[in-house]
Amino acid sequence: MGAAESVPETSIHEFTVKDCNGKEVSLETYKGKVLLVVNVASKCGFTEVNYTQLTELYQKYRDKDFEILAFPCNQFLRQEPGSNQQIKDFACTRFKAEYPVFQKVRVNGPDAAPVYKFLKASKPGLFGSARIKWNFTKFLVDKNGKVIERYGTSTAPMSIEKDIQKALEE
Repeated sequence: MGAAESVPETSIHEFTVKDCNGKEVSLETYKGKVLLVVNVASKCGFTEVNYTQLTELYQKYRDKDFEILAFPCNQFLRQEPGSNQQIKDFACTRFKAEYPVFQKVRVNGPDAAPVYKFLKASKPGLFGSARIKWNFTKFLVDKNGKVIERYGTSTAPMSIEKDIQKALEE
């Protein structure tokens, strides 16, 4: 158990997700951009550092074909209990997040969001485990929608800046 699932999709751009208002958004919109996809939570010990640094990265690279896609998740000790609107308000007010915050999703288990099944199958974690271990797992995706790298919770967003720069240059 925990092995990566096989998924038919070959690019993140093949998925449609829902924004915090329930409106469908095709990820094809982000073709040609480097993406950092993150499962976020507002009541986690890693919230302050991650949200602060995500905002910093976004401010620095948003005009250079870079986008952050935040997916709230309440699967880890119920650390994201709010409604979709409360979550967006929290991220935008407290951390000045200007990147998209989508509808709350599940990242593990049979009800995991299809986009997360794709991300995990593309880049399994430690020892080949597909399971996301905690909040703020990050996936760096290239301009063609392919997953470049997966980073664990304890990897601060600013520490992957060089990988983002390299992806933007390709």
